[in-house]
Amino acid sequence: MATYSRLNATPGLVSLRSNCLSFPEILAQSIALIAPTLTAALNAPLVFGNAGNGTWLAFVIATVGLMFVGLNINVFARRSAAPGALYLYVARGLGSTAGIICGWALTLAYLALVVAEAGGFAHYFHIVLADLGLEIPSIVLYAICIGISWYYAYTDIQLSTILMLVLELISVGIIIVLAVLVLGHQGFAIDTAQLTLKDVTPGGISLGMVVAVLSFVGFESAATLGAEAKSPTQFIPPSLLWSTGLCGLFFIFISYVEILGFRGYSSPLNESGNPLNVLATLAGADVLGLILGVGISMSCLGCMLASFNAGGRIIFALSRHSFYPASMGKVHAYNQTPHFAISMSAVVSFLLASSMALFNIRDLDIYGYLGTLCTYGFLTAYVLISIAAPVYMARCGQLRAHHIALSFLGVMFMLIPIAGSFFPVPAFPYNVFPYLFLLYLGAGGLLFVLLRNRSPKIIESLERDL
Repeated sequence: MATYSRLNATPGLVSLRSNCLSFPEILAQSIALIAPTLTAALNAPLVFGNAGNGTWLAFVIATVGLMFVGLNINVFARRSAAPGALYLYVARGLGSTAGIICGWALTLAYLALVVAEAGGFAHYFHIVLADLGLEIPSIVLYAICIGISWYYAYTDIQLSTILMLVLELISVGIIIVLAVLVLGHQGFAIDTAQLTLKDVTPGGISLGMVVAVLSFVGFESAATLGAEAKSPTQFIPPSLLWSTGLCGLFFIFISYVEILGFRGYSSPLNESGNPLNVLATLAGADVLGLILGVGISMSCLGCMLASFNAGGRIIFALSRHSFYPASMGKVHAYNQTPHFAISMSAVVSFLLASSMALFNIRDLDIYGYLGTLCTYGFLTAYVLISIAAPVYMARCGQLRAHHIALSFLGVMFMLIPIAGSFFPVPAFPYNVFPYLFLLYLGAGGLLFVLLRNRSPKIIESLERDL
C-alpha cells in the first residue's frame, strides 16, 4: 500500500503544491539534473582518456549499474512519497542517524552542483561571447545564471520543470543533429576499432567507468517531487529508470560518434578543449559552433534549476524534521515552493562561486572541483539506499532473493568510482577532496548527535514520518 509523508502537511504551515506534476514533468527533473549535454561536451572525452575505444562499453556498464541503484530506490518509491525522498527512505531501512547523514550528504551534493554548473555556464558562455567580440566578467555571469535559476525555482515548480525539459531537449537535439552530420561526413562507416575494442584493457574500462558513472548523478532527484506529483508512486519509479536508460543510450551513441569523428584528427579527443566545436568544423558545419555554445550553456542553466528544485526540497524536509532552522521549512503562501530553502541555496552558491573566482580559479576548474565534491554526496546516498532496501523489505517481511542481489550489485557498481577516487592517487587538489568530504560527513554526524541530545524532538519528528 502506498503511503505519503506527513511532513508536507505540518499543522499551521503552508504545504507544497500537491497533485500538479505530470509524468513528463517528473522525468524532466531527473534528465535535467543528469545534464546529458554536458557529458557529450566534457565527460565523454574524459572517459575516452582511459577507456579509449571501449568508451561506449564503459557507458553501457555504467548505465546497467545505475539501473540497479534505481531499482533499489524504487523499493521505497513504489510504496511512499515525500519531499525528503532518499534520506527518509534510508531512515526507514537503516535508522534515523543514517537517514540524516544521507540528507546531509545530499545537501552538499545539490549545492556544490549549482556552483559547478555556474562554472560550466560561464566557461561556455565566454566562448559564445568571444565569437561575438564581447567579454563579461565571470562573477556577472554567475549572478545571471544563478539568478535566473533561482527565480524559476522560487516561482513555480511546474513552470520550472517545463523550462528544464525545453532547455534540455533543445541542447540534446542540436548535438544529435551534429552527430548525424559527423556520421554523414564519415560516410556512415562502421568503426570496427570501437566495436572490436581494439587496444582496450580491463583496467582502462574500469578507470573510464569512474567518470561514466558520475555522468548519471542526479537521476534520483525526481523522488524529491513526491509531494507535488499527481501520482507519485506511479510516476516516480519509472521516471528514475527512464531517465537513466534514455541518457545511457544517448551517452553510448554520442561517445561512439565523437571517437569516430576524431579518427585521424591531429589532436586526440581527450585533449581537445572544445570537442563538439571541433566536430562541427570537421563536418563542415561551423555555424553550429555558436549554437552549440548556447545549447551547452542552457543545459548548465537547466541543471542548476533542477538542483535548486531538488536541493530546496531536501533542505525543506530536513528543516521540518528540526535538523535545519525552522525558517528553511517555510513554504511561499502563493507559489507553494520552499522559497526560503531555495533562496538560501542561491545565496550560498553565488558566494562560493564568486569567492573561487576572486582567487583566480578558472571557470572550468570550478566545474571540475565542485563537480567532484558533489559526486561524493550522491555516491554516499546511492550506497546507503542500496543497503537500506533489503533491510527495509526484511522488516516488512517481504524480503526476497532478488532484493539482496539488487542491493549487492548496486553497492558494487558504486564502489567503482569511490575506489577510483583513492587509487590510483589523483593529482592535487583532487587527491584531498575525498578526505574533505569525509570530514564534512563527520561534522554532520557530530551535529546530529549534539542536536539529538539537546532536542529529542528531532528523532520524534522522524519517527512520526516513518
